[in-house]
Amino acid sequence: MQPDKNITHMTIKGKILSFIQKNKPIEQHLAEIIEQTKDYDSFRKILLENNLTSEEELLFIFSKEFRIPFLDLKKYRISPKNKELLPKETAVKYKVMPIYRIGNVLTLATSNPLNIVTYDDIKLIIGVEKIDLVLSREDDILKALDILYKTTTDDFDRFLEEEVTVSSVGIIEAENKESLENLITESKHPPIVRAIDLIVYNALKKRASDIHVEPQVDRLLVKYRIDGALQEEFSFPKKNQQAVIARLKIISSLNITEARLPQDGRFKVKFEGREIDFRVSSLPTHFGEKFVLRVLDKESLAQGLKNLGFSPAPLTLFEEAIKAPFGMLLVTGPTGSGKSTTLYSIINQINTPDKNIVTIEDPIEYHLEGITQIQTLSEIGLTFANGLRSVLRQSPDIIMVGEIRDSETADIAIKASLTGEFILSTLHTNTAVGAITRLIDMGIEPFLLSSSLVACIAQRLVRKLCTKCRETYQIEQAVFSHLNLPGGKKEFFRAKGCPACNNTGYKGRVAILEILLFDDRIKQMVVSRASEEDIAKYAYQAKGYRPLKEDGFTKCVDGVTSIEEVLRVTSE
Repeated sequence: MQPDKNITHMTIKGKILSFIQKNKPIEQHLAEIIEQTKDYDSFRKILLENNLTSEEELLFIFSKEFRIPFLDLKKYRISPKNKELLPKETAVKYKVMPIYRIGNVLTLATSNPLNIVTYDDIKLIIGVEKIDLVLSREDDILKALDILYKTTTDDFDRFLEEEVTVSSVGIIEAENKESLENLITESKHPPIVRAIDLIVYNALKKRASDIHVEPQVDRLLVKYRIDGALQEEFSFPKKNQQAVIARLKIISSLNITEARLPQDGRFKVKFEGREIDFRVSSLPTHFGEKFVLRVLDKESLAQGLKNLGFSPAPLTLFEEAIKAPFGMLLVTGPTGSGKSTTLYSIINQINTPDKNIVTIEDPIEYHLEGITQIQTLSEIGLTFANGLRSVLRQSPDIIMVGEIRDSETADIAIKASLTGEFILSTLHTNTAVGAITRLIDMGIEPFLLSSSLVACIAQRLVRKLCTKCRETYQIEQAVFSHLNLPGGKKEFFRAKGCPACNNTGYKGRVAILEILLFDDRIKQMVVSRASEEDIAKYAYQAKGYRPLKEDGFTKCVDGVTSIEEVLRVTSE
């Protein structure tokens, strides 16, 4: 719907100022400047530049006053056909995003519903009787317009016809003569080769953790996962899909003639003076094979634990745990929480010539020098459990088991840790204390757990605030008291958005931890099957254990991340 034409800029300005003054006073000189503003755009600019409010709060007021719904464009799938609803020049000029059209009614996303004249112009331009509005952040609208009008398949068609060179990245092809002999003619075409180079190059420049190549009914879509969130980048014309897929298979040493079964492969890239591995997975879908290319940068492992961004308190407990001569250390958390990176960093730190270190993985993510790495192959019986049995016959000092998935693997790993080996592994639980319950549910006797476990660690990744655009704000007393925030500080940072962070407000990620370090008392509690709450309470008082949320709030106090981000990854 549209706002009533009788609601003026002065009316809404008064409502917004009233809302702001309930939370913070407006200085006299700013009040005078605001009073002189004649339009909403200049009024909005002053408010945002002086941190008097946020765009979300402004949209909330508009939504409440005009009863206009809010649409999060970051979560809205944009169809290429949307560009047919509104000319590019009109959409960019008025900063509106066409959503859909039903008969003579066009729905637009806007951040300023007061531009009544603008919407009347649009009705005349495209010949509709009515404009319906939804509210969205301006930055999200601009990014959506960029995706819709600038990175369409037509633009990529032009790219394929141009002589483009991406010299900063070079893909190292595997020496597989048989697959090279099966190259299809189109995949050899230089523009296709350069297009794949460009996809990889842009992903590395934007710090993407993986690349998704997804066949759609009318195009081949390319997305990057940046700081944990997928972002649509551009798309290929459907006619180039088979050539692109063939090229991906060639560089990854996959069977170019097999399209009915999933396949796994790898390739390497030279980028800015270092080699970066890519793990490739293909999956047959209704519209063709989908590919996911995961970026594996070994340089991130060489930093050591101290440079992973852990807070000082959990880092001290962490370093104490890895000094144990034998036992088991578990890192828990959901997929994508950085567990493998943490384990590899531990191995890198304790990897010395006098230690026999063996890993059993599915799949092997990073190839590390001086370490024996085993890839499980369930189709021939090489499982985690069977591999672990064989490894124990080779006198290892340290064993990393990629994941404890079943009771058999858990039992062998626990018993190995009791015979002098140091076992590192991962487990899918939400909390560090929850790992104990999970292993007992698998059938492991509590007395074995109490004798073997050195530490259980729960981990999550939170996005770091962009230091170029983050803004301060005062939180309300009720929120402060409810969250039990540390340090007595009520001024925190929140995300804003700028070109440096792609208008997300965040750039990079950092881990937050909770570490349960075992002592005699905790071991006794495990044997007596004490509750998770009792174990956590004792560890909090005596062993420096702090829940994930508390470690996250410590990073909020330091300005590393936002309260909203911590709550996003830790709230159950």
